[in-house]
Amino acid sequence: MEEIHRRIPHRPPFLFIDKILDITETGATASLSVRADLPFFEGHYPGNPIMPGVLLCESVFQTGAIFLADYLKNQSLKDEDVTPVLSRIRDARFKRMVLPGDEIEISVSLKDQIGQFYNLTGEIKNKGKTALTISFALALVKNQE
Repeated sequence: MEEIHRRIPHRPPFLFIDKILDITETGATASLSVRADLPFFEGHYPGNPIMPGVLLCESVFQTGAIFLADYLKNQSLKDEDVTPVLSRIRDARFKRMVLPGDEIEISVSLKDQIGQFYNLTGEIKNKGKTALTISFALALVKNQE
C-alpha cells in the first residue's frame, strides 16, 4: 500500500487498487482483491452483490494515475504542484460482472499526450477474461493552496 500512497492521493474507502504489479514506460498493471466486506456491496444488489461499474472504472483511472506519477518522474516532468485528474471518459464497455471474492487485474496503456492531457486505454480482467474496456484522459491540474 505504501507504494500506492506515494504515487496517488486516494485513500480508503475510495481506493480501488491494493497492489501494483508492474509499471513500464508505456503503461501499468495493478490488482484488486474484491472483498465481500466492502461497504458498497450492502446496497448494490442486496442478496446478489455486484461491484458497481463506476467503481471498476475508478480502479482503471487510479491505475492510470499511478502510471502517470512514474511516467512524469521518469520524464523529468514531475511538478510537485500538480495532480492528475480525470478529464474525459470514452467508450466504456462492460463485458463481465465482478463479484465479491474475485481478484481483478487492471491494466492501462498510454496512447498519446496533447499538452497537459494524457490519453490512455484501460482494461480489467477477471479470471483471465475481459470484464471492462475503457478509454480516458487524465489532465495535470495545479494544486490549490
